[in-house]
Amino acid sequence: MKNNWLKLVLSVFCAVFGVAAGAAPTDDGIRNVILFVGDGMGVSTVTAARIFAGQQRGEPGEEGYLSFEEFPHLALIKTYNVDAQVPDSAGTMTALVTGHKARAGVLSIAPAAARGDCAAGAQNVLTTLLEEAEQQGLKTGLVSTARITHATPAAAYAHAPDRNWELDAAVPEDAREGCKDIARQLIEFPYGDGVDVVLGGGRAMFLPATMADPEDEGLTGYRQDGRNLIEEWLAGDDARRFVHDHAGFSALPPEGQVIGLFEVSHMEHEADRPNDAAGEPALADMTRFAIDRLTGGPGYFLIVEAGRIDHAHHAGNAYRALTDTVAFADAVAVAQTMTDPGSTLIIVTADHSHTLTISGYPARGNPILGFAANAAGEALTDAAGTPYTTLGYANGPGAERGGEELKPTDRDYRQTATHPMAAETHAGEDVPAYAYGVNAARVGGVMDQHELHAVMREALFGAP
Repeated sequence: MKNNWLKLVLSVFCAVFGVAAGAAPTDDGIRNVILFVGDGMGVSTVTAARIFAGQQRGEPGEEGYLSFEEFPHLALIKTYNVDAQVPDSAGTMTALVTGHKARAGVLSIAPAAARGDCAAGAQNVLTTLLEEAEQQGLKTGLVSTARITHATPAAAYAHAPDRNWELDAAVPEDAREGCKDIARQLIEFPYGDGVDVVLGGGRAMFLPATMADPEDEGLTGYRQDGRNLIEEWLAGDDARRFVHDHAGFSALPPEGQVIGLFEVSHMEHEADRPNDAAGEPALADMTRFAIDRLTGGPGYFLIVEAGRIDHAHHAGNAYRALTDTVAFADAVAVAQTMTDPGSTLIIVTADHSHTLTISGYPARGNPILGFAANAAGEALTDAAGTPYTTLGYANGPGAERGGEELKPTDRDYRQTATHPMAAETHAGEDVPAYAYGVNAARVGGVMDQHELHAVMREALFGAP
């Protein structure tokens, strides 16, 4: 109650004195944009995570809000790709960072080039907002709980006719002469001094197959070309630092560019992070670090992705999807407290949705991860007399229940799915976008996904 009262007072103050989201920017000329992407965070995920977060605090859950749900500006975003009714992350993130709809599976290349066509891709490159920020002398950052070469973060800095070309061996032999793999494109970034802060997973994409992983000597890098891209990047500037664990992250000096890659592949889900042997920073910690490191110059563009919401949904595992969404909301709250809405635009959105459903008439306060039950605690059943969970998926591995003994509130439980599939799929409905700060008032109504690019660009450079 106290927190809501304070937020009400703040909103009234902002409205009266002109510092609310969408108000005139400050006069110091500094402009910052932070784009938060909850990968796969559709409306049902937001609703379920809101209830889950409240219930974790001992509340019924329905009455609460995630941090970004209290932003004053909101829109529904159409996510289709130019060739797909239900999109993928490569095409959708390309729309966000370039202002152009794209093909599914293609990173920051115009749709005139077919997926996998290296030569045509080279002729249809789309400039990204991160590239433009570096060209204009601004600082830049990329934070993700997924591999930093995965589709969503990669679209910000790489141009690839196939999102799967993350390292040299993944690029077809006949394309290796004309197309760089995605990891190389990050290290050989041609604009400004390169991305200033990179935090996420995916070490193996940068290290040779002959080199033992620094965290697990039983593993090696994945590169077949013998190159150690991290060493090459470090050699470019004595002030650069590379870290791979929480201890190294905590000991970083206050200046210099940073690459932190905390896993061979994706980082741990938030539910599993405390058990990681070498330790990993939380998404909120990485966000705090990035903002602190990027603040103080002429402005910055920062992308923060909660990539593993998507992966948990694909596994039909709502527990981890919701836990990662709550951690994402915590990161947004950190950004809001660290920034001035007179000089910074924060946009929170998703690249696409998932087939998660919330159904069945459970009573208020019923555990969102549990079996649906009435106010007396009696389980609700389907036509066959079988209890069902409130959360389910339209498709996915949860359709095959064979010998399932876990409770639905268990972190490893796979929610029931209607159609059996090895992995649950994306969904095609509109996703929300929440905005706060400079130019935020331009986010409203129903928008095409690529239109958010113009909102961010205008906030950053003062021109659409």
